[in-house]
Amino acid sequence: MRFSFSGPGRIVFGPGCASELAGIVAGYGNRVLLVTGAHPERLRRIRDGLAEAGVVVVPYAVLGEPTVAVAAEGASLAREAGCAAVVSVGGGSVMDAGKAVAALAANPGDPYDFLEVVGRGLPLPNAPLPHVAAPTTAGTGAEATANAVLLSPEHKVKVSLRSAGMFPDVALVDPELTHGMPPAVTAATGLDALTQLLEAFVSRQKNPMTDALCREGLMRAARSLERAYLDGSDAAAREDMALAALLSGLALANAKLGAVHGLAAPLGGAFPAPHGFVCARLLPLVMEANVRALLERDPGSPALGAFAEAGRILTAGADGKGRSGTGDERADIAAGVARVKGLCDRVGTPSLSRFGMTREDVSGIAAKGLRASSMRGNPVELSPEEVEGILLRAL
Repeated sequence: MRFSFSGPGRIVFGPGCASELAGIVAGYGNRVLLVTGAHPERLRRIRDGLAEAGVVVVPYAVLGEPTVAVAAEGASLAREAGCAAVVSVGGGSVMDAGKAVAALAANPGDPYDFLEVVGRGLPLPNAPLPHVAAPTTAGTGAEATANAVLLSPEHKVKVSLRSAGMFPDVALVDPELTHGMPPAVTAATGLDALTQLLEAFVSRQKNPMTDALCREGLMRAARSLERAYLDGSDAAAREDMALAALLSGLALANAKLGAVHGLAAPLGGAFPAPHGFVCARLLPLVMEANVRALLERDPGSPALGAFAEAGRILTAGADGKGRSGTGDERADIAAGVARVKGLCDRVGTPSLSRFGMTREDVSGIAAKGLRASSMRGNPVELSPEEVEGILLRAL
């Protein structure tokens, strides 16, 4: 047995811990770039706290999913303003932008030199600026990963800027920051976390540490995702989902993902589709395709046992009774898939055609998905025909 494990330099978790942000940030210098979403006025308390700590805030609002140009613009602003660190407070897009800005601020030049898939994929020569990430959603786990997902509009695909040095120096996870999420955002982000936990749990690159994280995260997501969707004021459910998201980020950073995220990257680049809902639409279909392919081509794969265990965790979490499963791997897998399908239906997961995708788009999306870096973690190599079949069913 041999594996490595990496993560943020420090993790601070708990209700109310956002009050510690100013003290943490002040240790990096007296001028920081504050990356936020489209409504920075919601973070007035955080800005006031930074000012009281003697920190000059240079604001940078990210209005949507970050593009390569947005990251480059933020990096230029950070350099010109003499920022000593980057602070990102927001959803996954904001934290991805923060990671990219911190990396590119210390590595000026053409961002495409460092991008995967559509760029040269060169390593970053210089360490990124210090970065503190504080999520306001519970889904992407971006506060615990070493890559930034960026949209390249000219290529119509989302790609990663990735480096071991891009883990945030501090991941500050305060579940109270997620209480304002509306139901649709709660569902989309929570389903992203669930997908990441499931994909990392069956990945070809998993290890005992990521398995432990996924088990804990799956249990919490199974019992609390729908509760948080139905009642945003349920503090216990919000705390469960904030932790599930954090654990999903740690797991994917070390075990990689799979076909769901491999396909979600080109889909998100081509259509205005929320990432979490894309993942949710694909997840049960990919689970079924993976299990079918494993039974046909690799029936001794340990991934089948992992799928069965995930099914037991998900169905036990659904009713809180802690059932141990049927003892039949195929039945437990089927129960897990049914649980995922039911959950996705209840929170209103739309079909891909709702976002403008047609049958004519399937082969192109499949080809791009098969080249995506996330595909390398999938537990079995899927054929182009199998991938196209998944997309056709998702329409």
